[in-house]
Amino acid sequence: MTSDRPLLNVQNVSHYYGDRAGCLDVSVDLWPGEIIGIVGESGSGKTTLLNCLSARLQPTAGRIFYDQRHRGLVDLYALSEAERRFLIRTDWGMVHQNPRDGLRLGVTAGANIGERLMAVGERHYGQIRDKALDWLGRVEIDTARIDDLPQTFSGGMQQRLQIARNLVTGPRLVFMDEPTGGLDVSVQARLLDLLRGLVTRLHLSVVLVTHDLAVVRLLAHRLMVMQRGRVVESGLTDQVLDDPQHRYTQLLVSSVLQA
Repeated sequence: MTSDRPLLNVQNVSHYYGDRAGCLDVSVDLWPGEIIGIVGESGSGKTTLLNCLSARLQPTAGRIFYDQRHRGLVDLYALSEAERRFLIRTDWGMVHQNPRDGLRLGVTAGANIGERLMAVGERHYGQIRDKALDWLGRVEIDTARIDDLPQTFSGGMQQRLQIARNLVTGPRLVFMDEPTGGLDVSVQARLLDLLRGLVTRLHLSVVLVTHDLAVVRLLAHRLMVMQRGRVVESGLTDQVLDDPQHRYTQLLVSSVLQA
């Protein structure tokens, strides 16, 4: 890591739904170029935490700081709504489990990518189209399909298009919510290989939520294990998975080995 400060600094973040804690007292630093995986069963709090970190759900308590390109560390929830929206459209990416949640199905593949470029001020049609073609190639979609609608694509192709749409603006931080969920095993393997290559080449920081321990082992440098809203174990991914200390983590790992 070359930076002397984290890209994302999370301090004692909690979110409550009424009197129930969705996530409780979570602190973590995410460094430039680092991938953190968050795992746990349904209801463990990983999605609530992801939503807080990605500015989609304001924490009940705690603070989140982001290292903006030209302003340094800023309190995410002290920004105006417009400033957060701009950040989400430009310097961040969000890869949803269901690619239809991250695509506009009524416009072409090229337009889906071009919209992100226009959000950062690109206006030259030829340059936008050229970049869209380049990114279709990078995510292994036939460039001849640039004018096709996403709804004509397979699930795996839609997911790769969603990735291209997110990465075309050169974000520094990408949130991934079960990016391989619902895909066939062979399609998952191809997508994971693509993601690993892109993340490494582009030096992206990633917050990855998944229930699949094989996915975090392949992609994540560090791992956080959540249970009932709390982080019960964290550390280097291989270390946590190969020598789990917490009983809950041991159960997660053993359930995979027995499957």
